[in-house]
Parts: sequence; C-alpha cells; structure tokens
Amino acid sequence: MSGCEARDAKKLVRSPSGLRMVPEHRSARSPFGLDEPPWVPDKECPRCMQCDTKFDFITRKHHCRRCGKCFCDKCCSKKVPLPRMCFVDPVRQCAECALISQKETEFYDKQLKVLMNGATFFVTLGTSDKSELMVCRLSNNQRYLVLDGDSHYEIEIIQISTVQILTEGFTPGGGNTRAVGMILQYKVPGSQELTQMKFTASEDFSCNKKLSASWLAAMHKATKLLYESRDQ
Repeated sequence: MSGCEARDAKKLVRSPSGLRMVPEHRSARSPFGLDEPPWVPDKECPRCMQCDTKFDFITRKHHCRRCGKCFCDKCCSKKVPLPRMCFVDPVRQCAECALISQKETEFYDKQLKVLMNGATFFVTLGTSDKSELMVCRLSNNQRYLVLDGDSHYEIEIIQISTVQILTEGFTPGGGNTRAVGMILQYKVPGSQELTQMKFTASEDFSCNKKLSASWLAAMHKATKLLYESRDQ
C-alpha cells in the first residue's frame, strides 16, 4: 500500500447514530464533511422539540442524526442518506434536516462527479497578464483542486479563502446568466498571504462552454458546503 493509499484508508465504525465509513486518519477527512452532533440528553427532553408532544411509554423519543435534537416519531420519521457524516445507510432525521440532506444528495450524486471529471479553463495567476490553458478537477479524495497544463498546481481545499463565480448575460430581471469563470483566493501552506487565481472558460467549442458552466455551478455548491463545514 502506498503512502497516499494508507492516508486515505477507511474504517467501519459504529456510533449510536449508525454505521459510518470514516477515514482512519482525521487529516484525510473530506473538507465537506460534518462531525456527528452530540445528542440532547433524554433527561433534558421531556417533550418533542418540534410539536411539543409529551413523551411517555407510547410516544417514544428519537434523535435526529444531523442536529442531535429530540423528537417524536411523527416529527422524525424520515430516513435519508447523510454522506457528509459518512453514514453507510440512510439515517433518521427530523423534517428540517431531512430536507437539507436531500438537497445535498444531488451534490454527492451528480455535482461531485462533475468536479472530479474536470473542465478546461484559461488560468491566470495573481496579477500576471498571461494565462495558461489548464484542466481543473477535484481530486478523488476531495481534498485538492488539481490544475494540469504546462504547469501543475495542487490547491488544498481547506486553504481556499474565497470563491467568486463570474457570470455574463445579466439582465435587470436577473435571468439568462451563465457562469463563465471564477476568482479563487487561497493560502499557500507556510504563508499568511492570499494567492489569487482567475479561471476563464475556454470559448473554443460550445461543448467546452457547457461543461465549464456545469463545473463552475458544481464548484459554487461545493464552496457553500465548505463554508458550512467551517462554521460547524
């Protein structure tokens, strides 16, 4: 087993919430991941935290695996995939959390694949007036943005400070816009200064423009999840 494979190795663990397939080393966890929340202790929860129904022998307590709050079965009956916490199977969640997790499922099922497949952009570093045609993709372990052309860059996702998606075709009504590029700011390990990269979609072929727009939309969603993970 190579060093990279060893760092990316995973193990199956059981928690009160269910089975999870997690990285053996915390440093290898996905930057989009969330930690399991602590459960509200049973003794502090005499009533459902949604509908205020009193718990008894018939009305049992259930904890939402995403927020950790305590609910009755009616308010916490849905079992929904929760890949951000590495659960193997769908887990019980309250209605509010289930809705959020269902929206995130599209990112894991579709947009994450788009990011890993990559797209082609003209990349400009810092204040340079020269750009380089590069294939940009998310690494398989989700921890690096990899850029390949004549040059090679690997930007650690957790070092990304800001992402600004550039659009064109804006109208006063807010319609008919499409993503045509992005400005990325990140920290190089060992430095506190921000480095900037500008990505501009290649105009060579219409299929490239469509692929680039899809990749940028997926990157926008990934950025929102990244910010949420940091705020946890």
